[in-house]
Amino acid sequence: MKKLFYFLILSSFCLPIQAQITAEIPVQHSLPSLQETSSEDFQDYDVNELPWHARRFKVTAGAFFPVNNTQIQVGTNNGKHGTEIDLEDDLGFSKSSSSFMGTFDWRISRRSRLGFEYFALDRSSSKTLQKEIDFGEHTYEINTRVSAFFDVQIARIAYGYAFLSKPKYEAGLLIGAHVLFADLGMRVEANQAIAEYRDSFNFTAPLPDVGIWGEFVLTKRFGLYVNANYLALKIDNIDGRIISYNLALSYNVYQNLSLTAGYTGLNFKVDTERDRLNGYLKWGYNGPTISAAYTFGNHVKLYKH
Repeated sequence: MKKLFYFLILSSFCLPIQAQITAEIPVQHSLPSLQETSSEDFQDYDVNELPWHARRFKVTAGAFFPVNNTQIQVGTNNGKHGTEIDLEDDLGFSKSSSSFMGTFDWRISRRSRLGFEYFALDRSSSKTLQKEIDFGEHTYEINTRVSAFFDVQIARIAYGYAFLSKPKYEAGLLIGAHVLFADLGMRVEANQAIAEYRDSFNFTAPLPDVGIWGEFVLTKRFGLYVNANYLALKIDNIDGRIISYNLALSYNVYQNLSLTAGYTGLNFKVDTERDRLNGYLKWGYNGPTISAAYTFGNHVKLYKH
């Protein structure tokens, strides 16, 4: 009986103390609140408020590391056919290279966007020829030491329209044009016993293309962009075909600044004719890209329905 009495007295003191401790715990530290603050529920997040997503403007700059495969053939309009040359195998050009690339994107409205791209790549080589080459108006003999160059710039403008436009994903069609500014040439090096001579062939080829694109919000910090383009067309004295694709994964580092890692490929096939020369170029490249993107301007409102 004494033990029961002591137990009741002890309980009468402990229960108020326990109740006081419980009452002093702030509401925000209760278990449900702790779970809510430690776990970010992406499904309930308003993606229109993501700092990097759906901004009016975006500027991107970075590096591209393509692996090249290039064939050329340059003859004359008087019936002399040039030799088909593999730049990498026949003239010693490196397959691997690196280049600067930049883009500017303008979201005109919820569904419309306009994009500009620029890419430049200058390559050169020096090699003792292992076969006879007809290039332009001259013939380059076996064992002749030659220098060659292939400089190219690519500018692109594209209009995109989103048939699907939701806060977490968009997809639509692209219509635009790649403009290829190419200059390629070859010369006998000055220390050769024979007379020095050189040939060059430059041209500008506007190549329209159409394609599809998609943009996806994966999490609060990650986004994915994909596109693919194709078109074969003859314009005046230029007959061209283009295939291109791009896959890019973005990570938001801080507010409006993101880092992007991607993989890009492009294949050109161009036949063109100049005053005295006619040429053929088949050039393909693909490789990884790394870049930084900065977005600014107001958010473009995207609707769930």
